[in-house]
Amino acid sequence: MRVAIVDSGCANIASVRFALERLGASPEITFETSVIRAATHVVLPGVGTATSFMARMREGELEECLRSLRRPCLGICLGMQAMFERSEEGDTATLGIFPGRIVRLPGGGGLTIPHMGWNRLAFSMNAGPLLEGIDSGAHVYFVHSYYAAVSGRTIATTRHGVDISAIAARDNFFGCQFHPERSGRTGARLLRNFLSLS
Repeated sequence: MRVAIVDSGCANIASVRFALERLGASPEITFETSVIRAATHVVLPGVGTATSFMARMREGELEECLRSLRRPCLGICLGMQAMFERSEEGDTATLGIFPGRIVRLPGGGGLTIPHMGWNRLAFSMNAGPLLEGIDSGAHVYFVHSYYAAVSGRTIATTRHGVDISAIAARDNFFGCQFHPERSGRTGARLLRNFLSLS
């Protein structure tokens, strides 16, 4: 197994690496398309703004490399948001792996923005192998101000004023709006399930 963590220049890369190492993987943090293409599993972490994230992807000429992957690929937080077509944050064109637009969470009614904390997951009928061994209602940790609406690509939701696409999936691509590397046993199980995909 060769696990590549895309060096998106974001702050959560080290915690993602440590989480994967605890599961027995030896991930490589990389900005090289050749390493990413050769990997059996690719993780796209992200914290920050859509504009800076996509500038980093363009700098490394990684956009087409990521879109064309045929191996399992997991986007985390901003990495998931970048898998959609466009972000309202800076009106930024993103990777277009999933259809749809990322929009800002609505405030008001006592809701905090950014959304920070533990929320329950609710699964769709076709949750699939990424959620094997995880119960609907399990808690995971979120930190975000933007979100993807629930769509046909959503396999798990949560709610923070509105229904949020907590996990999206299409073919070999998966995105988690929450941070599995900070979500205890549930997050570890999801990462283990991801590493078992082929």
